[in-house]
Amino acid sequence: MDQVVSPPTDVPTEAPPARDAIIAAKDIVVAFGDKTILNGLSLDVYRGEILGFIGPSGAGKSVLTRTILGLNKKSAGTIEVFGHDLDTLNDVQHRAVERRWGVLFQQGALFSSLNCRQNVQVPMREYLKLSQNLMDELAAMKFQMVGLTPDVGDKLPSELSGGMIKRVALARALALDPDILFLDEPTSGLDPIGAGDFDDLIATLQKTLGLTVFMVTHDLGSLYSVCDRIAALGQGKIVAQGTIKDMLASEQPWVKTYFHGKRAEAMNAKL
Repeated sequence: MDQVVSPPTDVPTEAPPARDAIIAAKDIVVAFGDKTILNGLSLDVYRGEILGFIGPSGAGKSVLTRTILGLNKKSAGTIEVFGHDLDTLNDVQHRAVERRWGVLFQQGALFSSLNCRQNVQVPMREYLKLSQNLMDELAAMKFQMVGLTPDVGDKLPSELSGGMIKRVALARALALDPDILFLDEPTSGLDPIGAGDFDDLIATLQKTLGLTVFMVTHDLGSLYSVCDRIAALGQGKIVAQGTIKDMLASEQPWVKTYFHGKRAEAMNAKL
């Protein structure tokens, strides 16, 4: 009888697949005057993940988002999105990349003089050539996606609650069916129930639409419930990154305090 020889167990039979970095920031430096905010920061955001970006207040969490979007000027480093170095793109190419991302700013940033339907249609008017009827239909679809009824479209932002403003702003961020969704403190100002509902909405949209989500947040609930991975900012660089369990095991002083403080104790007990 032939002898069956098993392959050695310490030799992998197949290399693990490489992760696709849909955003790749490398050695980013951003300064305002003589104050350096980001100092050699490098970070990859992988396709299809929800990444939670955390750090102390004033550390520059939102600065990285705004730098990727081109709203802040960097003094060094490279940013690649969809494999393209943003610094090498001409205006037409850059606009094509911009069409593939959506942004929800911290306070919603809705235009106060426009009703909610018109706010959602702003990206459509900027990037697409569509009839008014079609834009109205698309806006109604976006409202439904974020849990709002179409009649919200007739209201002004001043007539909405904080939670509804967030949802209208999210509908606008989804107006062009983006691949990447940037969220800046999406649950800020919401009560615990509203924040939990918003987290559930983000998770559902991510799975349904296949989004990649870059979420600047300080909300422990969001980090525990919806984030696949977390990156922590400190002194202008990434000081820790990984899953929630990696964060809990980190010895980095701020990260350790953040994830083992009184507010985190109940959540840690559930792991």
